[in-house]
Amino acid sequence: MKESTDAEFTAFVEQRAADLVRIAYAMTGDQRSAEDLVQAALAKAYTRWPRIRGDAEPYVRRIIYHDRISGWRRQARIREFPMAEVPESSAGFGPGHDQDTTLRLTLRQALLSLPPRQRAVLVLRYLEDRSVDETAEILGCRRGTVASQATRALRKLRELVPDLDVTAPEVLR
Repeated sequence: MKESTDAEFTAFVEQRAADLVRIAYAMTGDQRSAEDLVQAALAKAYTRWPRIRGDAEPYVRRIIYHDRISGWRRQARIREFPMAEVPESSAGFGPGHDQDTTLRLTLRQALLSLPPRQRAVLVLRYLEDRSVDETAEILGCRRGTVASQATRALRKLRELVPDLDVTAPEVLR
């Protein structure tokens, strides 16, 4: 019985780990932190595998969101995120490359500056394309909280990145 449980869990990890890391990266902004977050979530899920095996992915995602938000709360100081210098020449990259690069770096910095709950709402609503109800359930809050956090986050992004059209679907995917 233990071998079949281990095999099921291993298959789950092999199938879903890349997507889980992608979501964690959107929450952390750092590949190593994302991998650590997913690893910790999978370790917690493994201990409960027999009970969650049929509904494992939402359970693991919930652990990822809650662990990341808890981590933000524990951070007592504001972290600075170094930004790479944008190259002065974009030879060979095509027209508009410098503008796109600058906009992406500015957007990344703006996203990293959002409060934890707002970033979690944006990740769930726009990256994962979840409904307001699903987002509220995952985060353990009310629908109104999801709507207000999304509104505040998008307003803040518009302030921090005025050149960004946050209504464009490709921006939030």
